Amino acid sequence: MRLIATLLLAAMAVIFIVCLMFPKAHPAVPWIMAFSEAAMVGGLADWFAVTALFRHPLGLPIPHTAIIPQQKDRLGETLAQFLKDNFLKPQVVARRLDDADLAGVLARWLAAPAAEGPNRKKGIAPLVGQLIDGLDDPAIAKAVEDLARGRLQSMQLSPIVADAVDTLVAGGRHELLIDAAVEWGLATIVDEAPNIRGKVTERTNWLLRLAGADESLSDTMISSVQRLLVEIKHDPWHPVRQRLVDAFKQWTFDLRHFPESQARVEGFKDDLLANPAMGSWVQGLWDAARCALATSLKQPGKNRLGGALVALGNRIEGDDALKAGLNTALRRAVAGLAKTHGDEIVKLVSETVRSWDADTVTDKVEQAVGRDLQFIRINGTLIGGCIGVVIYASASFVLLPH
Repeated sequence: MRLIATLLLAAMAVIFIVCLMFPKAHPAVPWIMAFSEAAMVGGLADWFAVTALFRHPLGLPIPHTAIIPQQKDRLGETLAQFLKDNFLKPQVVARRLDDADLAGVLARWLAAPAAEGPNRKKGIAPLVGQLIDGLDDPAIAKAVEDLARGRLQSMQLSPIVADAVDTLVAGGRHELLIDAAVEWGLATIVDEAPNIRGKVTERTNWLLRLAGADESLSDTMISSVQRLLVEIKHDPWHPVRQRLVDAFKQWTFDLRHFPESQARVEGFKDDLLANPAMGSWVQGLWDAARCALATSLKQPGKNRLGGALVALGNRIEGDDALKAGLNTALRRAVAGLAKTHGDEIVKLVSETVRSWDADTVTDKVEQAVGRDLQFIRINGTLIGGCIGVVIYASASFVLLPH
């Protein structure tokens, strides 16, 4: 288009020169000469105006030329302010989103199955899996540990222990503990029988030892304890069992009502939390949970969490009330983002344009509107010629003899 406009201007110059050389060749020559002369003026004027936007005409530093390169910073600021005033105001964003079904878009994204193949669509579940997998950071692990410690520290352990023991007794599962304790007692008596006999012998008078009383006493003690433990083992209504149940109930009562009993349990909890092994356990638990969750989500169609996301999408799509409420929340969120980060976006645009060199800005603008600007040169040449004919005709009419 620049070449066409330039050739048209050159053609007007050639026509003008020919008319100067042969002024009397035809009665229409003066009219053609007036057209070409005015066309050259119009074409040159518009060439100067168009060129002055992007560079100095003929390289001459004429004032108020090369406007875009010299004013690129102000151009960027104006563009950024235009974006802010017309696109990033919360009121404008909210008005634009009045009819937008953001919840529907979210629901369809959640519910869309992942496509298979080299260009498969991964869906949201693998995306969430990648995000979770990216949480492998010591700072995050430490934050999880601190959170777990804080929650455990603030939790009252005594009522939980009391409820657990009451549930154990009410369900009869305490009998298993008693049976295990009895079995342990029987095994311990057998293992420790030599020690028991030795202790009894040490405390028995030498005269009684000569009579074998120490062995008899040891056998009696060991057999008595074993007999008691066997009776407890085989008799579900043995008084010792009932006393143990009463002891359990009394302990749970003390845990609920007496600060001294509560303090002992809470002290045990504090000692447990202070143990470095606790931190390693929490960190290992976090790592295992994170890896398992990420691995599961990265396998579309093979995990419950992915299915839960699909079910959530279907629920949103099928529940008009839920969709309406979600749409309202999403619109407010987007409008809030525009209000919170609008200035940052404006600053980004302004600083981006400012960082461009003058030639880059000139090229981008010229490529965008250069074709239309060359039409201005063409129109200026032709319209200038027409105006020249009108002026010549007017002058001829005035000068005609009356």
